[in-house]
Amino acid sequence: MKIAIISDVHDNIPNLKKILNYCIENKIEKIICCGDLASLETLDFINDNFPGEILYTFGNMDNDYLKNYPFENDAYKQTKIFKSFGETVIADKKIAFVHFPDKARELCESGKYDFVFHGHTHMPWEETIGKCKMLNPGNVANQRYAPTFAVWEIEKNKFNLIRINELS
Repeated sequence: MKIAIISDVHDNIPNLKKILNYCIENKIEKIICCGDLASLETLDFINDNFPGEILYTFGNMDNDYLKNYPFENDAYKQTKIFKSFGETVIADKKIAFVHFPDKARELCESGKYDFVFHGHTHMPWEETIGKCKMLNPGNVANQRYAPTFAVWEIEKNKFNLIRINELS
């Protein structure tokens, strides 16, 4: 199983389309989004163009309409919505995901998680805190740093950083 980890899309639909095409071509089953899609239109785009499950937590640039949208049962199409941070278990690994790095560090330090994913800084980053790996997949928006996302190959327990500008 492979999972894509994205953050900081900021309504960059062309780059998001490249990621979704990559996900389909590479049989990625799930996407974890660490915030800043920015609009309901972008949430619709990801749902309409990716067949798998999407886990999404809000970031600081997700507009008020998106944050205040009446999501029924914290879900929208095939997306599970997490207001402040998300938690899940994948392949017996406890995962948390959040937008902000300070909250990610706090979650890592809690000792409850194997992996914590975050965004906000736009810079790809990986750090181990205790037994927890903290990872920032970079940004989709192509702002401040070149656009990237991460792919987690679960069977190999390996993370790959994918450079969006190198995708067709």
